[in-house]
Amino acid sequence: MDMADQYAVIGHPVAHSKSPKIHSLFAQQTQQRLEYKAVLAPMDGFSATVRDFFLFGGLGCNVTVPFKQEAWQMAQQRSTYAEQAGAVNTLMRQADGILYGHNTDGIGLIRDLQINQQYALTNQRVLILGAGGAVRGIMQPLLETNPSEVWIANRTEATAAELVGLFERQGQVRSSGFSAIQGRFDLIINGTSASLQGDMPPIPSTCLDADTVCYDMMYGQEPTIFLKWAKQQGAERCIDGLGMLVEQAAEAFLLWRGIRPETTSVLTTLRASL
Repeated sequence: MDMADQYAVIGHPVAHSKSPKIHSLFAQQTQQRLEYKAVLAPMDGFSATVRDFFLFGGLGCNVTVPFKQEAWQMAQQRSTYAEQAGAVNTLMRQADGILYGHNTDGIGLIRDLQINQQYALTNQRVLILGAGGAVRGIMQPLLETNPSEVWIANRTEATAAELVGLFERQGQVRSSGFSAIQGRFDLIINGTSASLQGDMPPIPSTCLDADTVCYDMMYGQEPTIFLKWAKQQGAERCIDGLGMLVEQAAEAFLLWRGIRPETTSVLTTLRASL
């Protein structure tokens, strides 16, 4: 009996990862023979862990916090999304042995919004909270949908301004601190990790109304603090990041296996297990 193809998610911590569950559901559905496990890398041993994984026959791996920048450095070839994001969340060993790095986070977010949520981004005014790696990873795919404006607000304004410098050639991008946000937005995306600490970015309530779609890149059993706040302000559509997680995984699966799994049923199963 030949061995199933090996895939993994590598991170620290990694035990909480839903990726093994997601990819095993994808594999069942598409009848692909593969094994996908969670691998804990020591904080100072990421590259060694990755090298060993591929040395022993691994074909591809996902990379989670805090190793996405390190994975970017390791990749010998990178997709334009990975290049722009400055982070890699998907690695694949190509037939020629070259280590290829991709970033599927932004594609995952956009597919969740456009396909699962049926939300058209073209000509929309978008506010993004936060300016860290997660936000940098979604900028290019977001700008490709031609929103009318993307406003990046961050606690440290200089970090947000840096992102504007990187992406302003691709569309209308501007930045400010949280308190200087002006006007109403069609879509607000929370890309800060504040949700996990139960900490709400201090943004003016004038930036949203009942029709503003509010999206948190984080997810949990309960709505995040940002989504709770948005609901209190009267926003009718509040969406968490579980769909983004499943869609970015589907994008990695497509890269590795050449087949795109159906995500709706997987999302339903996952939602029920929260």
